[in-house]
Amino acid sequence: MEKRSIAQGYTFGDKNTSDITILLKSWEGRPEFLHCHSAILIKKSKFFADRLSLDYSTCRTNEPMSCIQVPCKVSEYDHYLKLLKLMYLSEDSLLESWDSVKSTLGVLRASIDLNCNSVTQSCIQYLEAVPWDEKEEEEVLKIIPKLGPAAVPILARIQPVNFDAAKNVFISAVRFSTCIERSFPPFTDELKTSAQEQMEYMLTQDEDAPLLTADEAVRSEVRTGLINLFTTFESELISMMQVNLKRSAEEAEKGLLQSLSDLEWMCCMLPKMEMMKDFVSCWADITDKLLSVLQNEVYILGLWEVKVKVIELVGKALDAIGYGSIVLPAPLRVQFLKTWLPYLRKMKPLLDLKSKDEFSACRLDADLCQNIEGAIVSLILALPSGDQAEIFGEWMQSAEQLSFPDLSEAFEVWCYRTKTAKRRLFVGLNEAGNHTVSL
Repeated sequence: MEKRSIAQGYTFGDKNTSDITILLKSWEGRPEFLHCHSAILIKKSKFFADRLSLDYSTCRTNEPMSCIQVPCKVSEYDHYLKLLKLMYLSEDSLLESWDSVKSTLGVLRASIDLNCNSVTQSCIQYLEAVPWDEKEEEEVLKIIPKLGPAAVPILARIQPVNFDAAKNVFISAVRFSTCIERSFPPFTDELKTSAQEQMEYMLTQDEDAPLLTADEAVRSEVRTGLINLFTTFESELISMMQVNLKRSAEEAEKGLLQSLSDLEWMCCMLPKMEMMKDFVSCWADITDKLLSVLQNEVYILGLWEVKVKVIELVGKALDAIGYGSIVLPAPLRVQFLKTWLPYLRKMKPLLDLKSKDEFSACRLDADLCQNIEGAIVSLILALPSGDQAEIFGEWMQSAEQLSFPDLSEAFEVWCYRTKTAKRRLFVGLNEAGNHTVSL
């Protein structure tokens, strides 16, 4: 910082050649007197140029000012001091003097206050070229309004991306995360997980607007990715029945768990795009094959982690169906419930028995069980009364089935509706003026 500017021939702090003194006066600290040169200050700072002009209209004497006071906070002192030193550097040396974003931002604030255009431009050039952390970016955003048009290079990094660009990135991420493009190099699982997390974030509705509003092209790509994931899932299920021929049981189970994890991620994405119906449809198509593997005598006492993950995904499907996120005809709702309800009844006590360890991966989360139970109750209450009667009849045939899921609430509603159904229907018909219908 003590380099001599060849063009100017002055050195900062040289008392012998100085013709002006700068008083950096902080409100909390003692005053500091700095020896400077008016020729440098006038050239590099409009603030000093105005103060050192030959306009004596407010001066009592014809002598030029010999001392200029610059108030600053203690926390800003080092930045103002560095700014004064930077005024003595050539343009090339000035750009080489920056060493951190934090320090540059401090000098930039001081430079804006003292209207030092060349230093401000050098700060902008440096900030535009280096990375910022989150806290530094917040500081940059605070300073930008003071820069006006000069801030354009910095704004290029943080300005909103147009929709087409965001869509192209999103589609590429879908293809990568769902392995649509087989030509991709073997990226690590961490990168794939990161891509999935960022895609979900782009669609999230929070205090900021979603970065991407899914149009039909995006929905089509996501639908293709979902089908691809289910195709992979089906292949993994087939591998489970061929472990002695091609893969070990551990390798096959690992592949199946990874496939289920990808589908779980899709279940976080699809509701944001109003596409959960696609998942339920694909899940229903593969259900028979999935249950044939899980209930095969070879795995009846194994694949516990897989079974937990399957129940979690069934819970997401039940939630969408039971609470009306997706609309399915009654026969499809009945079929889905009759398929999975017996399996849930059977697996819940087995998993509870298996997961004695508090941290066991085989444990079914209490909130998950409660959500599944609530979704099933809601789903049942929306079925035709005859289908409800069949479900309740099967439910009460075995005491073991009564604990999970607990259908007591739905049963009470069904009993009330059944008892009052003819009376309510009769009253409704009378009010309509139809007395010919026999009940």
